[in-house]
Amino acid sequence: MKQILYAVSLLDCPSLKAISKIGGLHQMLGLHGYSFAAVPRDSLLCLPNCDGTNKIGASFETPCGRMLIKSAEYMKMISSLKPNIWASLADEVPAWTSEKRNRTSVDRTVQWLDDCIALDPADGGAVFGAIVGGSSVGERSRCAQEVSRRNVSGYWIGGFGLGESMDERPALLNAVTDVLPEEKPRQICGIGLPEEVLQGVAAGIDLFDSTYIYHLTLGGFALTFQMDRSKEHVPSYQLSKIGSDNAKINLRATIYRKDTSPIVDGCSCYTCQNHTRAYINHLLNVHEMLAQILLEIHNTHHYLGFFRLIREAIKEGKFELFCQKFIQTRRGHLVEAAVCA
Repeated sequence: MKQILYAVSLLDCPSLKAISKIGGLHQMLGLHGYSFAAVPRDSLLCLPNCDGTNKIGASFETPCGRMLIKSAEYMKMISSLKPNIWASLADEVPAWTSEKRNRTSVDRTVQWLDDCIALDPADGGAVFGAIVGGSSVGERSRCAQEVSRRNVSGYWIGGFGLGESMDERPALLNAVTDVLPEEKPRQICGIGLPEEVLQGVAAGIDLFDSTYIYHLTLGGFALTFQMDRSKEHVPSYQLSKIGSDNAKINLRATIYRKDTSPIVDGCSCYTCQNHTRAYINHLLNVHEMLAQILLEIHNTHHYLGFFRLIREAIKEGKFELFCQKFIQTRRGHLVEAAVCA
């Protein structure tokens, strides 16, 4: 299993010197059978600060304050963390920036990739070249072309989830993936909704982060969308009464206070096998952190099942049909909800 870690977030605590003395993240966490991928930005807590970024380094707003990270400092982090995979430093910009700023972000990102490769330690792991370009199809394509010429093991596609619309995204994704070699993996940061994942997979994205799961868990939501498409569709007016939108349920809702059923009938995760909706509702309402732990277990398990179905559909040559059915179910819910409102 692959774990994503955010290099900039680990700049101050714990100290990189301490991690390096221990022998890297694998040794410190005791997760020797896992692969770690280090990427520049935590899309949950660390927003890119494009106004503070300059040709010297990338600026980030972090829990520790604003930081300007240079290529040399970034590679010191990589050397200390010893990840299996690391992405190069990137100048990410939001969707509303100018064409000139998009062009500058590409120039800087490509230069920083060259700098990072030159500073790469012998045991630094496989490098994923960062690809940016904001909302510019042309700059996205140019960046992908430049990065694909470098000696990298894969690609980290940044700058998504920063203001672009769902309608804009396919063209931006295809501008990148159409240029990249098919044999190298592509990882994306900043998108995670089921519909967004399907959109990304259709464009040729291989790896996604888990920010969607985090947001759901933090809000007290549990994933419940059907994995078995043979089951009958539940009308939205019924779902709205139980705090559901046909994809997730709000376990803070009072209707679950005495509900002794698991989150999802037949789910094999630890939470569903051992606990009830009523118990999690109670934990949420008394602000017990075990609620988030149990929800995280279920949501991760359920979403991994969703990815498994995607892989099976691709293997069977039925991915387009799978997407159509899934999106039709979601759109059907939205139409019903509007009628019932």
